[in-house]
Amino acid sequence: MALLYRMIGSQIVTSQSSKSGTTFGPELLIHLRDGRRRAQLEERLRELVRDGVLPAGTRLPSSRALAGDLSVSRRLVVDAYAQLHAEGYLVARHGAGTYVASTGSVADGLAAAPQVPALSFDFFPGAPDLASFPRALWLRALRDVLRSAPPSAFSYPDARGALPLRRALAAYLRRVRGVVVEPSSIVICAGATQGLTVLGRALSRDGVGEIAVEDPGLPPHRAVLAYAGLKVRGARVDEEGLDVDGVSARVVLATPAHQCPTGVVLSPRRRAALIGWARGGGLVIEDDYDAEFRYDRAPLGALQGLAPDRVVYLGTTSKTLAPGIRLGWLVVPAALTDAVVEAKLLDDLGSSTIEQLALARLLETAAYDRHLRKARRWNRARRDALIAAVDKNLPQARVSGISAGLHALLRLPRAVDAQRLLTLAAKRSLGVYPLSLHMIDPPALTDALVLGYANLTEPAIEEGLRRLAAVLGELE
Repeated sequence: MALLYRMIGSQIVTSQSSKSGTTFGPELLIHLRDGRRRAQLEERLRELVRDGVLPAGTRLPSSRALAGDLSVSRRLVVDAYAQLHAEGYLVARHGAGTYVASTGSVADGLAAAPQVPALSFDFFPGAPDLASFPRALWLRALRDVLRSAPPSAFSYPDARGALPLRRALAAYLRRVRGVVVEPSSIVICAGATQGLTVLGRALSRDGVGEIAVEDPGLPPHRAVLAYAGLKVRGARVDEEGLDVDGVSARVVLATPAHQCPTGVVLSPRRRAALIGWARGGGLVIEDDYDAEFRYDRAPLGALQGLAPDRVVYLGTTSKTLAPGIRLGWLVVPAALTDAVVEAKLLDDLGSSTIEQLALARLLETAAYDRHLRKARRWNRARRDALIAAVDKNLPQARVSGISAGLHALLRLPRAVDAQRLLTLAAKRSLGVYPLSLHMIDPPALTDALVLGYANLTEPAIEEGLRRLAAVLGELE
């Protein structure tokens, strides 16, 4: 009898045939023909170990269970295990079973893939402090949810998202961001990226052919919208934010609270112009990606509150908690809701319910607000550390943009070759990100760097700027 397995990372996930599977260990794709069955079993086990399908430390099925699955005698399996133990492929742990030996297996099925060393000082923009993820709060919320959730919570989810989260988010967004929202207008997504994906597909099916995006902006967002079938047009950004007069499409993606990546805020004059443009028949997608982090004053309310029927509001936990949580949301005008929900349903049948309920619990108990207050203190201190390190190591450079968010724009004293800069920085285990890479048509030279600081300690920020100064010195 054949037993089916598949690998996801280093974990073996099993699927059973009509007979019951093994009691312990992974199920194995082994089919024994008539004759020399023990030799066949030994050779198949050797292949699985050598190829890394069974990584070191994997517990094998008990001899009794595997014999039953293969319809052979237990003695045959015992003898095969003994032979592979003698050859060094397997080890037996008294009273605990049989395991793959560390000397007989590659680390995992992807061991042959080249490993890219992690950068010691990576100023990746937009990453929060991953070490400060509120593990205790999240674990408590998960436990509460698993203890109290009804059986229906484990069924296929509502494509719009779990109602408790949509209710909690509606209350939070009204209170903190001034969003005009009801639970029925929220669609929960796997992060802002999926939100743009399903929105782009809905717009494309509705006959929208083009979308304007801020230039410079986020390259992944442009790629997602293009993949959804939209033609992406650039719209200029200056010190007042998006130049509304340059928007040539029916739909525009904007970051009014904190432009990504330049760090400017959309000026009052431009906000009024953008709202006027939307009310004249346009549609704004407001990416409010890090508006919770304003350090010099209270943040401006969301643009959506001024024209809720002409603005789609996009939010995420990727900056406030961690990108690995994969939770974001769209607040969608009524005219678009059905199309967006359909696109979400066809994309993945709905986001994971348990994580949604855990986030709802954090919002309902104000644990989310408490975490944000702490995160603001940490991030502001690190932004201050970045400015101090620039003053010390690169006195001719300057940090521009408002005091907000998780990244800052470093204006260099002169333009440098972007590719050579990246190469020299990597040799010093330093990750920096030229502004030119955020442009639709990136030039060879760049005069600014987009530096994320939230996921670096203050000493690491200082050392990273010292290394950056050395790199720029080589480019002179």
